[in-house]
Amino acid sequence: MDILNQLQDAFSLSADTLTKLIGSLSVILALWLLNLLAAQIINRRVENVRIRYQWRKTVSYIALVLGVVLVGRLWFAGMQPLITYLGLLSAGLAIALQGPLSNLAGWGLIAWRKPFVVGDRIQIGINAGDVIDTGFFKFTLLEIGNWVEADQSTGRILQVPNGKVFTETVANYTLGFEYIWHELPILITFESNWEEAESVLQDIIERHTASIAKEAEERTRRATEKYMIYFSKLTPIVYVKVVENGVLLTIRYFCNPRRRRSTEHAIWKDILRAFDAQPDIEFAYPTQRFYFPKNETQGHSITQQAKKSDQADSVVVEE
Repeated sequence: MDILNQLQDAFSLSADTLTKLIGSLSVILALWLLNLLAAQIINRRVENVRIRYQWRKTVSYIALVLGVVLVGRLWFAGMQPLITYLGLLSAGLAIALQGPLSNLAGWGLIAWRKPFVVGDRIQIGINAGDVIDTGFFKFTLLEIGNWVEADQSTGRILQVPNGKVFTETVANYTLGFEYIWHELPILITFESNWEEAESVLQDIIERHTASIAKEAEERTRRATEKYMIYFSKLTPIVYVKVVENGVLLTIRYFCNPRRRRSTEHAIWKDILRAFDAQPDIEFAYPTQRFYFPKNETQGHSITQQAKKSDQADSVVVEE
């Protein structure tokens, strides 16, 4: 009691207020120690990084809610008029603090509806990356894309306000099933044997996707149990289209969103080797052709005109 009296005199506090203050500090300290102990136990016993992170977050949220409830009961028991006043005050603050409250509501949506979880690859507005943390007011992305091609990491950390989930479209690369469609366009000349090229490309893409075909089909089947998802064709395919400067062959196939560049790299290497072995298949590239009447064409004049053309990548003269 002597200590309490000394504290009352030192801080000019009533006995009731001092008791509540000490009780609040005791609750906060106890919950902090319990949260710290739980985190240490989780770190020792859970090896999976993603599960470990989720458990630590869950425990910290529970500790926070308990702290608010217990401290609130200490301070507001029997204080109905004050609670009414605080209710009116909170209504005014809700208007003044739209941004933070919107972020807090966004956190509720993320925690409840789960448009994404830690570990997902998403795009929200112009920002894209892997979700590495979520909080009450913001979530954190490890950025991909931007100046780096093929959705690879830039190394930058993006802090995105939770309220963005209400105003921006959220595109999730991995929600439902962890595969996306990817396409590679290959342009060959009109003189090339396009049927042979189509066959070569079909063999290459089937070889590269054989290892994931069954898994992709199974994940798609599971996704249909929750979402209205339907793909009439899951196997890779080569589409043929005539464009103004050649025959366009487009490879379409399933791939892991985090391996888009590596699969594209491997496929292109095989395509280059295969086309190099086929004398009747040639890549198309920008060229200009000059046609001259037979009776006015001489080899020397043609050569001189070709040299004067600065814009031509190549000059082809047909008689």
